[in-house]
Amino acid sequence: MWKLIKRVGLIINWKTLLITGLAIASTAICLHFHIKADFPLTLIGTAIVFPIVFSIGGAYKRREVALDEYGSIKAHGRALYFAVSDWLENPPQELKTELKEHLASLLNSCKQIFTHPVSELENNEKEVYDSFKKLSLFVKEMRRHGLPSGEASRSNQFLSKMMISFERIKHIYQYRTPRTLRTYSDIFIVILPIIYGPHFAHNVTNYNFGLHFAVPIMFSVILVALDNIQSHLENPFDQQGEDDVYINVEKFIRNLE
Repeated sequence: MWKLIKRVGLIINWKTLLITGLAIASTAICLHFHIKADFPLTLIGTAIVFPIVFSIGGAYKRREVALDEYGSIKAHGRALYFAVSDWLENPPQELKTELKEHLASLLNSCKQIFTHPVSELENNEKEVYDSFKKLSLFVKEMRRHGLPSGEASRSNQFLSKMMISFERIKHIYQYRTPRTLRTYSDIFIVILPIIYGPHFAHNVTNYNFGLHFAVPIMFSVILVALDNIQSHLENPFDQQGEDDVYINVEKFIRNLE
């Protein structure tokens, strides 16, 4: 039950109450002064619903790409660990432990970047690049423990693919859906429920028992809920929505054995 309430709270918040209040106030004023008009509802779909649904689709695709690239980092990190444990003859335990520390440091650095504001990116990404450098030196160290040159080259390819995946995730984190489109949606979500007060007043003339305000309430809740869904999908790493990508470093390191 608590999870359900938490999920509902993600799409119905103070913004929902604010826009709903404005829509009710606009409808009440129009009913009181008999201001009525029959506006076309197709304007709602064109001005708000279509842009928001388009943004939700774009944000969802970005999240799926981030998940794929995060999986790539983990898979190639595990491949590096298998290279140590299976490609070397009697590898020392210290070598495995060192690789675990490097991989944990890399993932923790990635988590530090993606869960903090973009303004801190320049400082935080230095730790990630430092972790990649340590992994590169670690591959060189594996050569001194008897790793053939062919397998060393393959290990460097694993590392290269991890770096490519990180850069792709970083760009998803840096560049969101168009800011002008977000501003456009925010403006019309506030304006249209107010402008459509005469339309609501026109269509609820025969309603009673306070049902005059049912339509503007549902109208506002639906629009703001769609906008909130898009906002939570916008940054898949901010740990504020139910669908965010969570970097579980401890579980990954624990399951390497």
